[in-house]
Amino acid sequence: MLEKITNTFSDIFKAMSGKSKISEKNIEDAVEQIKIALLEADVNLRVVRRFVNSTIEEAKGEKVLRSVDPGQQFIKIVHDKLVALLGDEKKDLQLKGPDTLSIILFVGLQGAGKTTAAAKLANKLKKDGRRPCLAACDLVRPAAVEQLCVLGNRIDVPVYKEDTKDAVKVAKNAVSFAKKGGYNTLIVDTAGRLQIDDDMMAEIAAVKKALNPDEMILVADSMTGQSAVDVAKTFDEALGLTGVILTKFDSDARGGAAISLKSVTGKPILYIGTGEKIEDLEVFHPDRIASRILGMGDVVSLVEKAQETIDQQEAEKLAKKMASNEFTLQDMLDQLQRVKKMGSMESLMQMIPGLSSQMANQDIDTSELKAQEAIILSMTKKERANHLIIGPSRRKRIAKGSGTCVADVNRLLKQFEKTRLMMKKMSRNKGMQQQMMQQMGGNMSGFNGMF
Repeated sequence: MLEKITNTFSDIFKAMSGKSKISEKNIEDAVEQIKIALLEADVNLRVVRRFVNSTIEEAKGEKVLRSVDPGQQFIKIVHDKLVALLGDEKKDLQLKGPDTLSIILFVGLQGAGKTTAAAKLANKLKKDGRRPCLAACDLVRPAAVEQLCVLGNRIDVPVYKEDTKDAVKVAKNAVSFAKKGGYNTLIVDTAGRLQIDDDMMAEIAAVKKALNPDEMILVADSMTGQSAVDVAKTFDEALGLTGVILTKFDSDARGGAAISLKSVTGKPILYIGTGEKIEDLEVFHPDRIASRILGMGDVVSLVEKAQETIDQQEAEKLAKKMASNEFTLQDMLDQLQRVKKMGSMESLMQMIPGLSSQMANQDIDTSELKAQEAIILSMTKKERANHLIIGPSRRKRIAKGSGTCVADVNRLLKQFEKTRLMMKKMSRNKGMQQQMMQQMGGNMSGFNGMF
């Protein structure tokens, strides 16, 4: 996510940090580098100018130039200005109570990921305790209805559909379906086009008038940069948006839409799509995203992701196994699969302070993790429970079954032994645990027994 900007900020902050004195020239040079990075990311020109001017004005004040730690003061100013651009604070969906139907209308161009985003939001709301259903009102794009049905089936959320080309009729009947079924949230997927046209706007306007939705959400492709902001502005002027979901936010290409959008349109970013999995939809926290962009990590979101995938009782059970040296290869496999559920390694690395800048110019190789998973899956239950029985002949069979070589199996078993030893030491050393928790940002109960 915006690796180029992150690299620039990291380099600037390294140069500024620790300096007992900085001059106006230092500030001007640093801000010029920031300006270039923002423009290269396709951030709106006016937004860049406002950001640069306000940063220089505040950074050249007595508070920074005469500060005990001017470098840190400058970093704080940049961070605060970026948070302000992104929207200051997170905005929640304005939904009615649990006993009343709330309607969310999705709009956007073809290719932005609107249908997938609708299913992702339904999945998220379901986990949050809502009772969602979906309405297939994209009757233009081939297979759009079928795609929504497949996604709805995957997350066990019903999809209302009809064999007709009348989107308004489907939308009205979907409301009746939702009320009769006892659902409290209806997410309506509407038709898009390759570009904005009058027919599309007229159809969506008619659907909106028929439904009077609580939320009117644009789904925009963050990879299109400034074009995404222009699309948001056009939709807002024609239909009146309440918020935006930015998809493909895990890409580095022209990601300046997030930085420009709130300033240009006045509409908040509600969620971001961070991957292809149905779980890859995050609430947009401006302060956390600013920290990630600046290479400062985002421990809070990392903990929340861990807590979503880890059952507390299972974590405590695993901690006891670690302490008694009963940690098995099956336990190791469970942890590998839990980490996969948390998202891509790239997105997880960005959340750990200091790692995003270190890994910026490196390709993260996930093939070793996949190989480890394949090796353990090729073992029998007895072998996973007791690795000591895995002799030469078994290692050959496991290597063949996993598509690896014996050396890979040997390496995994050696690494497993080291992991067991480290976990045993750490589980008995409360001081080490506390120190690690403090370094990772305080309350890390969700991580107990994770690694």
